[in-house]
Amino acid sequence: MSERHPLADEDVHFSRDLVAAVLEDLTKPGDRVLDPFVGLGTTLQVAESLGRSAVGVEMLPDRCEIARSVAPASLVVQGEARELSRLVEGPFDLVLTSQPYMAIDDGPEDPLSAYTGSTSYERYLGELRGIFAQCLDLLTPQGHLVVNVANIHSGAHFTPLAWDVGRILDDVGHLTQDVFVCWDRPWHDLAGDYLLVARRRGQGAGRQG
Repeated sequence: MSERHPLADEDVHFSRDLVAAVLEDLTKPGDRVLDPFVGLGTTLQVAESLGRSAVGVEMLPDRCEIARSVAPASLVVQGEARELSRLVEGPFDLVLTSQPYMAIDDGPEDPLSAYTGSTSYERYLGELRGIFAQCLDLLTPQGHLVVNVANIHSGAHFTPLAWDVGRILDDVGHLTQDVFVCWDRPWHDLAGDYLLVARRRGQGAGRQG
């Protein structure tokens, strides 16, 4: 929570320490890193500090400005992650992100359109499938896609979002690892936080820490 930008209204669980751990494990200085849901620029900021080259895509203009302010040497592209292949040029050594969340019992607001318009949970998952397929296509042969995602418990309903995303990743690519993220206190509505690691199909084991 201490990392929350003053203009943001949500708690931060996609923390700088979490991002740094992934970057140090799966990349080396000079590698290219992409975040298709750049948000407040955490991935770009940490990538810069570790000597990586970073690119981010973000729909909201104010979030783009925040990301540019914390990661001035990175490229921030305003646009929708659904159009990722048109917006950025690969290849990338790592795609690291945490997508906007939707629970089964949420209203119809579309997380992938900045919670405007309407969608369903199944349509939301279908669009995530397309986005993650594009991410995998933008990777180098030895690259990794890492998604930080949690299951959600609203009190009335349980949404297996992390498990649904895991199934998507193994469908469009090859899910190689799920890492449970342990926090020193429970997060509101989060029933389990994960790092899901995927690769392009047909690629062998890459560099691990």
